[in-house]
Formats: sequence, C-alpha cells, structure tokens
Amino acid sequence: MEINISNGISTVITISGRLDTVSAPEFENAIAPIIAGDMKEVVLNCTDLDYISSSGLRLFLTMLKASNAKQGTLTLKGVKDDVKEIFDITGFSSLFHL
Repeated sequence: MEINISNGISTVITISGRLDTVSAPEFENAIAPIIAGDMKEVVLNCTDLDYISSSGLRLFLTMLKASNAKQGTLTLKGVKDDVKEIFDITGFSSLFHL
C-alpha cells in the first residue's frame, strides 16, 4: 500500500494497493494527524485502491466520525467497482459520499 497526503483547499489522501490488516496500522499512523487536526474538507482518492478489508473500513469509519464531529466533509473519489461492492455489502455506501 502507498499513501500520499497533500494539503491545499482540501486535504487529499491518495491510497493505492490493498488496505487490509497488514497495512491498516501504517494508514492509521498516516491519518492520525489529520484526525487530530481541523479536518474541514478531506478527500480520499481511492482510484488505485484495489482492496479494503474490515480493518480498512474501520479506519474510514473513524475518519468519518471525526469529520462529522468537526462539522467537516469526507468524500471518497474514484472508488473501483470491486471496492464499491464491499461498501455495498457492508452497508457503508449509505454512510459515505462516493
């Protein structure tokens, strides 16, 4: 998994590869400062995200809860069909702006 974070008008987090039990701690460490910060507008660029496990979904949910608490926005962009199917099966599609 690769993570790239860029700050501008919004914070864009680009994730590529697999977000699973093995890579989740790395992603959690990368997003910790964002969650602890202002977190007004965050975009998760999932164009190159090939797979997400329950560990990854938990971290996305953590980000969503933090965003909502700070009256910010969290948007997922470029979600592949295979990943979207996981969101649909788990009911997460109704929670996120895809």
